[in-house]
Amino acid sequence: MGVQFSVNGRSCEVAQDDRHMLVEHLRHALGLKGTRYGCGQERCGACVVLVDGAPRYACQTEVGHLQGSSVSTVEALEQSEEGRALLAAFERLQAGQCGFCLSGILVRSLAFLRTSDDGSPAAIVQALDGHLCRCGAHPRILAAVESAWQATRGAR
Repeated sequence: MGVQFSVNGRSCEVAQDDRHMLVEHLRHALGLKGTRYGCGQERCGACVVLVDGAPRYACQTEVGHLQGSSVSTVEALEQSEEGRALLAAFERLQAGQCGFCLSGILVRSLAFLRTSDDGSPAAIVQALDGHLCRCGAHPRILAAVESAWQATRGAR
């Protein structure tokens, strides 16, 4: 019997001893190319996905350890109000440049919008601290997350 979990609401099954990393499974077995392989050492954040709602580095998560888990990738952002707000803010503020880092940043930002009662610039900086953007788009990224937080949480 294999390990069963879901990715963006779709059921998956892998062998219990499968030691492939989640990022490989997403990109190669499932064809979900949005999650990027960056450093492979949990240092850049390009591979971040949500596992049971919490950000996790897919480059160091073995699929054989995901029994019963629910995985969400950047491809699922449009399925939620917060995700749509993030996508709209990033587009409106032109928050990305090359885009390589954005999938991980967007996914972690989604978790931030869902869990943080503090949408201040300092809280956003702290939440995204583990992400590298070599293009220098940080000010626009932070502004986009703040805008999305205001749109989804600020009015509450």
